[in-house]
Amino acid sequence: MSFDKSFFGHPRGLATLFFTEMWERFSYYGMRALLLLFMVASVEDGGMGLDEKTGGAVYGLYTMFVYLLALPGGWLADKFFGLRKSIFYGACIITLGHITLAFSSNETFFLGLLFIVIGTGMLKPNISSLVGELYPTAEQAKRDAGFSIFFMGINLGAFISPLITSYLGEKIDWHYGFGAAGLGMFLGIIQFKLTEKYLGTAGLEPARLNDPVVQQQRDRNIKIGLWTIGLSLVVLVALLFTRILVIDPLKIAQASTYFISGSVVLYFLYLFLIEKLSVDEKKKMGVIAIFFLASTMFYGGYEQQGSSLNLFALRYTDRMIFGWEMPAGYFQSVPAVFVIIFSLAFAWLWVWLAKRNLNPITPAKLALGLIFMGLGYAVMMWASTIVVAGNKALPSWLIVTYLLHTFGEICLYPVGMSAVTKLSPQRLVGQMMGIWFMSLALGNLSAGLFAGEFDDAVIAANPQLLIDLFWVVVKVMMVAGLIILLFSKQIRKWMGNIQ
Repeated sequence: MSFDKSFFGHPRGLATLFFTEMWERFSYYGMRALLLLFMVASVEDGGMGLDEKTGGAVYGLYTMFVYLLALPGGWLADKFFGLRKSIFYGACIITLGHITLAFSSNETFFLGLLFIVIGTGMLKPNISSLVGELYPTAEQAKRDAGFSIFFMGINLGAFISPLITSYLGEKIDWHYGFGAAGLGMFLGIIQFKLTEKYLGTAGLEPARLNDPVVQQQRDRNIKIGLWTIGLSLVVLVALLFTRILVIDPLKIAQASTYFISGSVVLYFLYLFLIEKLSVDEKKKMGVIAIFFLASTMFYGGYEQQGSSLNLFALRYTDRMIFGWEMPAGYFQSVPAVFVIIFSLAFAWLWVWLAKRNLNPITPAKLALGLIFMGLGYAVMMWASTIVVAGNKALPSWLIVTYLLHTFGEICLYPVGMSAVTKLSPQRLVGQMMGIWFMSLALGNLSAGLFAGEFDDAVIAANPQLLIDLFWVVVKVMMVAGLIILLFSKQIRKWMGNIQ
């Protein structure tokens, strides 16, 4: 393994992963900025002309599968491909998806989305794991710092991408925007292969069993499974292209909501009734269930940034700057800036409060995340009163909303994810992290379905509906946040010795 310390005092391989992840996020956030706007834009304006409910459902399914496929993507890397190959294959599939999106066809559009979610599922979970492999176990502090640098790469890509893809997509041609996002991923592939040597042996091989015969049988079974899934997808795509099979995205999205929710409920019932958990472990599993609900609700609001709030930016926000109309997708760069600025500030704040025995307990931070989310949508209610009065809202309303959302995410996401790893029995850590990612998937799906309620024609006839829709989110977030805050001490007791 190479430890040529030439990237801010860290292994040179960190730079390889930093820029690969930056370009992958460039791809993802470029899609996030354009996707729903393209689908609901009229055919005359180069869009698909879908209604908001259908477009929101497709958007929700797309972002949902990005998180859901991270679970099999991580498993395949561990058992079959290895981290390095999974990252490379995933990047190639993402690029193929963007190339497919460059064609002006509804069929190729959905095929492109399929490629991108598969590729992201292979790349996203494994590149983070590979960062950890660059450091010896003894260098825990340096590993944590390395992840902080890597996190900056994520937000750098998230900041740059909407500025480029939104201009190309909204001002010139939607497919140019999708193509630009793919060009970023292609640059990431080139960078990855040119500098891969700095990774040394990290992530080259998957975990192997001691018994070679059993290992060969497992590899054979995985190959058969992959071929079966691949051929099934080919048949599905062929049926869709020939219109023998016609799917309803809205019904699929609604059914997925029930399926994921039901699966999680059944899994927790299995844990409590069949898995041999001690009383202390059951209490901690109960806390994780609460965290799952909180995370689902939070991301149902947070992921409106790419859906309903993106529509608000497009339709109801004054974007004129010295006679030039700013693309609506530019607002998607704002949260990344706030994350970069305030992540460090909050990290300092928690330490400062801890020294004075004032650091909020974990459930209280979770509650704060939901409350900040609710406050953000309260700002949007106020902005909507301007729209109801017949005017367009200033950009500052969205910017303040995204600032509050960022505060909420900083309070909830890292604390919640860390708590899940600590609360889970060692034998169940991987499964419980899967549950955590399912909360993000369900939240993303809910965000897409909720965005379907922002029907332009209906709101034009009854602008008050805009306020009412945001009020729904405010009530859900504030009530949930206050309930968790009220019971935070009891939840903290259930956590036992976990801080």
